[in-house]
Amino acid sequence: MTTAEQHGPARPARRRFLGLAAGAAAVGAATGGLTACAPDGTGSADGAPAASGPARPAPSATRAENELPGDADWAVTRPGPAEAIEGFADRVSVLPGESFGLHVSTTAPAFRVRAYRMGWYGGARARLVWQSEPLPGARRPAATVDPGTRTVRTGWPRTATVQTRGWPEGCYLLRLDAEDGSGQRFVPITVRSRSTAGRSVVVNAVATWQAYNEWGGYNLYNGPSGGLASRSLQVTFDRPYRYDDGAGLFLVYEAPLIALAERLGLPLAYATNVDLARDPQLLRGAAAVLSLGHDEYWSQEQRRHVEAARDAGTNLAVLGANCCFRRVRFEPSELGEDRTVVCYKAAWKDDPGRGPGRPATNDFRDAPDADPESSLLGVIYDGYPVDAPYVVTSPGHWLFEGTGVKAGDAFPHLVGVEYDRVNTGFPTPRPIEIVAHSPVVCDGRRSFADTAYYSAPGGAGVFASGTMRWVEALDANGPGGTRADHGMDAHAGDLVRRVTENVLRLFAAGPAGRARPAVDNVDAVHGRG
Repeated sequence: MTTAEQHGPARPARRRFLGLAAGAAAVGAATGGLTACAPDGTGSADGAPAASGPARPAPSATRAENELPGDADWAVTRPGPAEAIEGFADRVSVLPGESFGLHVSTTAPAFRVRAYRMGWYGGARARLVWQSEPLPGARRPAATVDPGTRTVRTGWPRTATVQTRGWPEGCYLLRLDAEDGSGQRFVPITVRSRSTAGRSVVVNAVATWQAYNEWGGYNLYNGPSGGLASRSLQVTFDRPYRYDDGAGLFLVYEAPLIALAERLGLPLAYATNVDLARDPQLLRGAAAVLSLGHDEYWSQEQRRHVEAARDAGTNLAVLGANCCFRRVRFEPSELGEDRTVVCYKAAWKDDPGRGPGRPATNDFRDAPDADPESSLLGVIYDGYPVDAPYVVTSPGHWLFEGTGVKAGDAFPHLVGVEYDRVNTGFPTPRPIEIVAHSPVVCDGRRSFADTAYYSAPGGAGVFASGTMRWVEALDANGPGGTRADHGMDAHAGDLVRRVTENVLRLFAAGPAGRARPAVDNVDAVHGRG
């Protein structure tokens, strides 16, 4: 394939992660913000016509779906002012055929909804699955803020009910288009899989999207005055996403991986981390779980269910960094179950919901319920922010097959903005292999970012990229050097695309730890520095 065929048209302008959390690193662990560098790493909307396609796709459904014509005009090109149009769905996911409500505020007298399934589609990256007739618009009242938890609440009524009959499983962006041309916004929703058996599960990290969502002036990091004093202790899905025109963190940290996996025609399933927490059987028989670029906030239930799947032979690919770092609890909102993300962080003693079976909503590695993420991932979060080359140390490893890399080859800017490493001072599964050991300097402290792979006793393979820019790099195909691509060039993109393809293909085939058992090299790598 040509470069254009592989990577499709230019993507919309991106927001860098560093910009999303501006100033949060300076707040530090004591304020519950991002952990700065430290040694411990702390039809119509009411009746859409049925379309063709089964509700429970066969393993070939991903390939068949992507053979359909795509729609390259899916992007928001006329966002307009914030009040022009914005909205949210009252479910984070639905099964095929289920309905959900849209809650929309707009200054326009009418608007339309267009539902795009995000995938590959020959490089178009989306297919228009459904669109509404014009719907009446109304400007909704300003949001309120709970004085105790500083949770932003909209209180908006349901504007329309959307039926998903005929919608294939997958990740969707609904585009709201004001009929007077004053604005456009996205609303994300997942049409989840009823069964994941034999498939690789794409997990939308919606809890992390919401943690960083500053719509209404508050998120789990900041409020109007910044830091702990005014940040939210709980955030709700009952509000629009501020970033990427309503798409949250999906376009930057998830869409490039979904495009690659669907281009490969692999059997895929789709879920959110809310679904993984709610259903202990959802991962039964899954080939792999795919954690994408920024998957920081996990509930205790999600972690337990993913660990059980790993122990049963389900592979785990962590295609980012800072994964499974913050422990959250899901609670209901006025619109339904599991619509509130609770995370008190350093203020965990003030959490009235903590009790038997409900551990502190702080960092997994911290007391009083310490359970470092490394026991599941193999790597552990080590700091923020960095910008460093990615350095290959084991070029003969199967992960690098087809890349042509040599020991010491470096790929500028691929390590950032957060990173993970193997640190045997925390619980670390063995045997584990470090295949890239990249020197970093984080706030004056020297360390390393590690790409690692371990094989679990139950046969699963676990891959961790060690850098938050991994999924973003899948779209790196130019000379690099811009803020939008963090300076990553096509050489970094080629490397990451091939390594990711090697991971996805092997993990889709069954327990990778049996087919490719890890050969421990931690002592040798750490002995070299």
